Amino acid sequence: MSQTPCILVTGGAGYIGSHVCRSLHERGFVPVTFDNLRTGHREAVQWGPLEEGDILDAPRLADVIARHRPAAAMHFAASSLVAQSVSDPGAYYRNNVVGSLTLVEALVRAGLDAIVFSSTCAVYGEPRTELLEEDHPREPVNPYGATKLAIERMLEDFSAAGRLRHATLRYFNAAGADPEARIGEAHDPETHLIPLVLQVASGRREAIHVFGNDYPTPDGTCIRDYIDVNDLAEAHLLALERLLDGGESMTLNLGTGSGTSVLELVEAARRVTDREIPVVSAERRPGDPARLVAGSGIASDLLGWRPKFESIDDILHHAWQWEQKLAAGRAFG
Repeated sequence: MSQTPCILVTGGAGYIGSHVCRSLHERGFVPVTFDNLRTGHREAVQWGPLEEGDILDAPRLADVIARHRPAAAMHFAASSLVAQSVSDPGAYYRNNVVGSLTLVEALVRAGLDAIVFSSTCAVYGEPRTELLEEDHPREPVNPYGATKLAIERMLEDFSAAGRLRHATLRYFNAAGADPEARIGEAHDPETHLIPLVLQVASGRREAIHVFGNDYPTPDGTCIRDYIDVNDLAEAHLLALERLLDGGESMTLNLGTGSGTSVLELVEAARRVTDREIPVVSAERRPGDPARLVAGSGIASDLLGWRPKFESIDDILHHAWQWEQKLAAGRAFG
């Protein structure tokens, strides 16, 4: 490419979106964050302009697109708490599905034809195979996964109509932080295992609750595929560059292809932090599959992408640096 275009990043003030904005900047792009800041952090927008707005606001989207004239969009803006989606499905369908349709129509009206979409392994539902490949049946078991599947199908339909090419990226358990601890995971409430475990290590939480110890796994606890957020950001950049170079629509898993159990993760966190991390056993949570591990061969073949931080210790090291800043009140600079 002979120029360094502007890229519209919805949800760019959030965890994954902000890491992608950092990578866009490092690659010479100008990331324009579009975020309503309900769950994102103003301080995480460090590598380009911030435009406050909601993806349900079509006039605001049109104004931002007209002024910045982006070459493509990267779409991270979504509600993402599974339990909340069960108790309030209407809010999830409105924000995730209607909001995404509003964004897609704004892009098409402006003549843009490329979008990178942040999807999830939750579209698969209960796994039927040891590794979840892209052709695994899509049968989500909660409204959050169902809304992401609805957006995937929307993008497939727009692509079939010749209106918008997409890179749909289904990732597994995003984890870690910027190696320089400039940005990282800071949800409220926090529901992800790695930051919760590290909050125990830093003294911000008394113990980690392990939900279920009788799963059909080697140590009885759930196994998940943890993918470093920096590796996720790199995959997004590779997918974007392929679309900007005229590539066709694609749907890819992003994971390491290996799993870590809850107890293995806790032990790794003890090793990395050199802290005691008490564990409390609790009942299983409804809807927690025993094992979720990605098959990511297509991403490797199509994009030449391979995770650089495959070791759970590496992922925890970056996340621990970030947690120490959070605990000391020094996060986001």
